[in-house]
Amino acid sequence: MPTIDMKATGLNIKKNMDEKGIKVKDIAAILGFTSAYPVYKWVNGQNMPTIDNLVALAAMLDTTIDNLLIVTKPV
Repeated sequence: MPTIDMKATGLNIKKNMDEKGIKVKDIAAILGFTSAYPVYKWVNGQNMPTIDNLVALAAMLDTTIDNLLIVTKPV
């Protein structure tokens, strides 16, 4: 069964953010978070965005959810 690699996905989200010049605090503000802590957890691979936040994040970064997620397949 394929699984999402949270660490690699976090690094990929961060890479996309850097390419667009978007900061963690910008994303937190746009999503209405009172703290940037949840977004830091995403980019550090400690947690995943909810589906609705993932959709919003992909839109902010002008990409698709598929391009943000790193999926590993069993050998």
